[in-house]
Amino acid sequence: MHGNLVRRIKLLSPLFEELRDANEEIMLEIEGIKGFELLKDALNSAKELLQSVNEGSKLYQALQKDQTSYKFQQMTETIEAALNEIPYDRLDISEEVREQIELVHTQFRRAKGRPDSPDSQLDQDLAVAQKEKDPDPMILKRLSDKLQLRTINDLTKESLALHELVIASAGDPGECFEKIAALLKKLKDYVLIENPEADTSEGERGLMKHRSPVIPDDFRCPISLELMKDPVIVSTGQTYERSCIQKWLDAGHKTCPKTQQTLLHTALTPNYVLKSLIALWCESNGVELPKKQGTCRSTKPGSSVSDCDRAAIVALLEKLANGNSEQQRAAAGELRLLAKRNADNRVCIAEAGAIPLLVELLSSTDPRTQEHAVTALLNLSINDGNKGTIVNAGAIPDIVDVLKNGSMEARENAAATLFSLSVIDENKVAIGAAGAIPALIKLLCEGSPRGKKDAATAIFNLSIYQGNKARAVRAGIVPPLMRLLKDAGGGMVDEALAILAILASHQEGKVAIGQAEPIPVLMEVIRTGSPRNRENAAAILWSLCTNDLEQLKMAKEFGAEEVLKDLSDNGTDRAKRKAGSILELLQRLEAKENPVSLSSL
Repeated sequence: MHGNLVRRIKLLSPLFEELRDANEEIMLEIEGIKGFELLKDALNSAKELLQSVNEGSKLYQALQKDQTSYKFQQMTETIEAALNEIPYDRLDISEEVREQIELVHTQFRRAKGRPDSPDSQLDQDLAVAQKEKDPDPMILKRLSDKLQLRTINDLTKESLALHELVIASAGDPGECFEKIAALLKKLKDYVLIENPEADTSEGERGLMKHRSPVIPDDFRCPISLELMKDPVIVSTGQTYERSCIQKWLDAGHKTCPKTQQTLLHTALTPNYVLKSLIALWCESNGVELPKKQGTCRSTKPGSSVSDCDRAAIVALLEKLANGNSEQQRAAAGELRLLAKRNADNRVCIAEAGAIPLLVELLSSTDPRTQEHAVTALLNLSINDGNKGTIVNAGAIPDIVDVLKNGSMEARENAAATLFSLSVIDENKVAIGAAGAIPALIKLLCEGSPRGKKDAATAIFNLSIYQGNKARAVRAGIVPPLMRLLKDAGGGMVDEALAILAILASHQEGKVAIGQAEPIPVLMEVIRTGSPRNRENAAAILWSLCTNDLEQLKMAKEFGAEEVLKDLSDNGTDRAKRKAGSILELLQRLEAKENPVSLSSL
């Protein structure tokens, strides 16, 4: 995608060269000037995009290829739109240049309608390299070549680009960064074996034996200026060695040493990605891996949780149980990140007895502590065995209370936690009875895009239980769902249709949906929607039209017969069945309205 965009832009250069070299001054109308201004803005944006791709993490972009592809597609559309506005007939350019520009414009127009094909081989190699402990060297070679990570110098640049991403993510590395760090380690091992001295001349190799490598500034603690052993992030986003920043805080300071900004809180968040990058750099440069005091790498059989991690978890639980409010907040924050990190941590934290303590913190008056607690429970609930422990600790009423009264982040994570717990059928009943559904509907109306999706998935899952369908309808779920359904650009059409389809199977739901005048929008979805949305729209329409003559007549008025015939030929199996059933109802209606008399035979 990067190469294609560069190539197409380069092909525009003869136009500008010829205009620059022309002796005559070009007089253009306002519209013509606007075209060049649009193109200037588009090319400046393209330059920024190309630069960010060139300097950014190659592995991150490969793993986030959909987002990267979308940016290139948007840029292609922007440049093509600008080229449309340029009055070529008013420009004093040669026929040859005019033909070339027309050709380039055609290429942009074609690229706009047909995005670059995904690299299936790259996707496959990335998947295998992540899954297998020791991937085939041929796979690593293809990845190394494709992503231009062929030398130690390339890998060092990739490490620094990844570090910039960690800083930009406010220190919350997430699973994506862990995957990248693991892949980077495998590629580094491959490059060291296959091409260990690719970046050094013979003279440099001789010198390297007699000098210590220069430690990158990003790997040094801003306080001690030493290589960090246990990097942690403070609230300003700066990273420090844990022992150094802890001494600073213990001395009563409330500011960030580097920026002098006031710290919003004193929680220290482990910077796992930077720690792995430091380890990678140490191995690449023959430097002994730094060890923090008391570090122990032993693990219990079948577990990747080290003894020191277990000790750290126990220490955090002690702070949860007996610490002051600030210590509880910090401890809950660290447990939140540890539970997100991997499956073994989730088991270890639960076994250590963290869940009842976290449930108690759901009632905290400190909003940040409450956010940490509910998010830690969300991350712990990913483990199926922990779901029962969370419910048995009496968490559901408290989570619902957070959903009703917490900060927006806490409410959204509470919704996601309820969805996770509702996977177990008996929990659906308990969550509905605890009053979660009205609060989820409120979040569906007020939340961020992510929050709305969390609320919608929770409502859908809860509504599988028949009793919750009535609760949702009585709480007023149908009007907001209809608004989401009519807002095609809001990104919630899929979820709205799925919930309406499940509610339409309940008599109260059917009545409420029928009162919302849904036929026109359902017809539009069946005409133009995705296969799954057409299927759900047909299911809703079938429920509405069964035993309801008025809805059936309205469907007929809005052209149901034509769109349903198309659906019965081209829809999913379920959609075909629903379409066939409605068409039978329409045929009966037609026969009733236009009976054939014996005298006409």
